[in-house]
Amino acid sequence: MERIEVPNAADEGTMLIAWLDWHRATVFAKAEGLAEDLAHRPLLASSPVMTVAGLVSHLYWVERGWFEHILLGGPDEQPWTEEDPDKDFRADGTPLAELLAAYERQCARNNEVARSLSLDTEAKVERSYGRVTLRWLLLHLIEETARHNGHIDILREMLDGVTGE
Repeated sequence: MERIEVPNAADEGTMLIAWLDWHRATVFAKAEGLAEDLAHRPLLASSPVMTVAGLVSHLYWVERGWFEHILLGGPDEQPWTEEDPDKDFRADGTPLAELLAAYERQCARNNEVARSLSLDTEAKVERSYGRVTLRWLLLHLIEETARHNGHIDILREMLDGVTGE
């Protein structure tokens, strides 16, 4: 997934998807060339599941959960449980390339869904704070992905010194 030029002017849906795609592509840019053993290496004693691979896994599950379950009303297949609320971060040795490929496929699917619906479409599954719209969901994913890009950026620099935009 490559970064695209975000248009300076477009309709709201196009802009939201473009910004989300830019942040999604940043995940790939930050993970590019990272050695497999480093992708799975935890650096934070307080969060042993916070690895580059774990963050990619988490972002996959976040995208899948919000679109497939919350928005479309499909089954809740999220891996986390009360006993292991961070299970979506556990990459368990899954190769980084495999995690990135699954994430890329889910993002492409989500873009198809997003482009087929109005931004005012309400999610099928209600949350404790009410029903969200596709607009809310896209904004939330922009925020979530951007925040975790910051984590990946810091981890990457700590792991092998690579920095970038």
